[in-house]
Amino acid sequence: MQLHKILIALFLLLTVPFVLADENGSAGPEKSALENQHPEGDHGEAHHELSPNAPVIHEIGPLQITNSMVVTIVVALLIILVAQAATSNVQLIPSGLQNFVELLVESLYGFFESILGPDMVKQTFWFFGTIFIFILFSNWFGLIPGLGTIGWAEPGQHNQHITEPLLRGVNADLNMTLGMAALFMVLWLYWSLKAIGVGGFFGHIFNVKGHGAGFFGIFLVVVFIFVGLIEVVSIGVRPVALTFRLYGNVFAGENILETVMALGGPYFGWLAVLPFYVLELLVGLVQALVFALLTSVFTALMCEHHGDEHAH
Repeated sequence: MQLHKILIALFLLLTVPFVLADENGSAGPEKSALENQHPEGDHGEAHHELSPNAPVIHEIGPLQITNSMVVTIVVALLIILVAQAATSNVQLIPSGLQNFVELLVESLYGFFESILGPDMVKQTFWFFGTIFIFILFSNWFGLIPGLGTIGWAEPGQHNQHITEPLLRGVNADLNMTLGMAALFMVLWLYWSLKAIGVGGFFGHIFNVKGHGAGFFGIFLVVVFIFVGLIEVVSIGVRPVALTFRLYGNVFAGENILETVMALGGPYFGWLAVLPFYVLELLVGLVQALVFALLTSVFTALMCEHHGDEHAH
């Protein structure tokens, strides 16, 4: 199962958000205090929305630990413990936890092999398999009652609205989704250059060869240069799209759950929110699949010529 590569991937997923936290608006004590001094509305009415900022719960020198980072570490440790337990006593005929983990990994491997091909999947499955499992269980872990609903409220609100939750969902923090998207783009560039080289990389984007001579050939070269420039812009937009697609869906889902629970009141809020919990379970699965699928397709599109050469 290449457990050491999975551990490396989890380590990278854990460390990148720590670096980005200070640069992307994590709510420090000073910022939170300023926000609390200016409640919205003329009468200080409670508005049942989660803050997009991840409150800092502890600082170690220049390093700020946010509540979403704590949940990230917990989810990663749980995945590692399950993987260790499933492989600690491997049986020839799997059963129980080993059977479940092998079924999950083999299914994911076959899925990504159909996209990437037999050569690229051997090099990249450690990342795509890890990213799918991590996002899926992070999304589902964020639905546990208490995450986002236990914490500190605005002054005078009498706990009607939690502005700084003690814990919150991993992907409801923009730093986490940006970290995963940035990590993928670095790996995508590495895999692409390794598979097709620098010349093949730019040739794939601009495709200025093989159009013949004469006016029509020169015209096609100019057209493909412009198409290549559009492709460069598309590549630059990919990490932004990956970041905000996952973040927006998870953050919006948390806000929906909190709003519906508040509308249901203290006695019936839990009942009113149950259908939305089922919906969020499905959304968590779909978003994990979408992120892993898009990143694998981006990789396959750039490295497909390399796979064709090996096939022949």
